[in-house]
Amino acid sequence: MVALNPPVCDFGLPATAFDLPGTDGKRHTLADCRGPNGLLVMFICNHCPFVQAVIDRIVRDCRELSTLGIGSVAIMSNDVAVYPEDSPENMAQLARRLDFPFPYLYDESQAVARAYGAVCTPDFFGYNAKLELQYRGRLDASGRNPAPPDAPRELFAAMRQIAETGLGPRQQTASIGCSIKWRAD
Repeated sequence: MVALNPPVCDFGLPATAFDLPGTDGKRHTLADCRGPNGLLVMFICNHCPFVQAVIDRIVRDCRELSTLGIGSVAIMSNDVAVYPEDSPENMAQLARRLDFPFPYLYDESQAVARAYGAVCTPDFFGYNAKLELQYRGRLDASGRNPAPPDAPRELFAAMRQIAETGLGPRQQTASIGCSIKWRAD
């Protein structure tokens, strides 16, 4: 497994529209997922050890962000033929088991991940109320192992700042994770 870091934040880049099926049996769009103060788009999957190490904190932070007017959405774009643990059925089981407070969407064509420039799981994109990119950093100091309980909540703090000011922090540390599992077409 190769660990990848996404590029730094391209401030102001507009969010790309999407219309994808969710684990709840409904279709979700960019407009459905956004909150009045912004949107957090996360590319995650079930099998990645980097995601597994932080998923409980992702759920916690997204619950709290919703109280600040920030919507959240998770998108899974891996090739499920090669990684069946990321199948829609397994996605639905994970979302139910952890009581995801956000839609968990399946990007079967991988077009949404490509449009966003997602490179790894987890990969976080934080947008302001105008859907302009303001954060492309990590959740916290975790890697494949959970960070200490007192680790600064970098993603949460950045999204709170975006909710309050519309602008993300200038200093951001890139996320780290497993590569998106692209289909061999």
